[in-house]
Amino acid sequence: MTATTAEPDTGRQQSARPILVLAALAIVYVVWGSTYLGIRIMVEDIPPMIAAGGRFACAAIILAVILMARGGFSRLALTRAELLSCALIGLLLPVLGQGLVTIAESGGAPSGLVALLIAAVPLWVLLYRLLSGERPKKATVAGVTMGFAGLAALLIANGVGGEFPFWTIVLVLLSSASWAFGSWLQPRLRMPKDAFVAAVYEMAVAGVVLLAVGLASGERFDPAAYSARSWAAWAYLVVFGSVVAFSAYVWLLQAANISLVATYAYVNPLVAVFLGWLILSEAVTVPIIVGGAIVIAAVVIVVSTERPQRKRPEEPDHG
Repeated sequence: MTATTAEPDTGRQQSARPILVLAALAIVYVVWGSTYLGIRIMVEDIPPMIAAGGRFACAAIILAVILMARGGFSRLALTRAELLSCALIGLLLPVLGQGLVTIAESGGAPSGLVALLIAAVPLWVLLYRLLSGERPKKATVAGVTMGFAGLAALLIANGVGGEFPFWTIVLVLLSSASWAFGSWLQPRLRMPKDAFVAAVYEMAVAGVVLLAVGLASGERFDPAAYSARSWAAWAYLVVFGSVVAFSAYVWLLQAANISLVATYAYVNPLVAVFLGWLILSEAVTVPIIVGGAIVIAAVVIVVSTERPQRKRPEEPDHG
């Protein structure tokens, strides 16, 4: 699904593709690193499932309107198989992947710690690849292991036995495993060719499911009772966390190697730690600096080893 064939006049597209991949990675790296803080602020007042469901439902509507404005209603057309695939990925990524994180943070899990635990995504992806019979490059395995070691240093530096319920940590780990499985599975399903169309349906499914679960569990929607601070965080998550970053992520799953895409889980914790220092005045200690340096080195290793190699044009036969 991610394979492409070069046409005679696509030289500009070939040179632009690495730039597009880097731009999408930058969005996922930075924006998603800030969403953990956004979720923590959002659930101060808004019930978690209603907050997450409303976020994805509104994001799906916004993105759908943008796509229809550019290509008409027919742009959103898809087959039954594609719809089922989008529904499955919607359950694995936004519902379980991000819905569980929202519940965990509403239960008291610190946003920075959540980001560190989510960093297990590349390890889960590597496990799924091994179970499916793939044999990743040794350098990729080394890079993932190295990145996890750096994240462990960051985790220890921030304190393992913090004042938060243990069940929130279990939810975050389940979220990480689900997100990794969905990311690994999506390129293997019959998905819409347009990644942004896929994002619309995945977020729409997530919005419906999360809102239904929230209302069924007794959550109440009382917009007048929510602070401007929580509403601002919710709006940020709708526009940047979902419409922009989630769309970029879904596109990356079709355009780049999964191990390269999964490196966002290494960078997001660094962004979370930085925001904690900038906004909450959390100390940046030597272990944090060392752990961060290890993480960045691991990202460089994985990116360099998983980057597709360009085929050299065959030499013309002058004999």
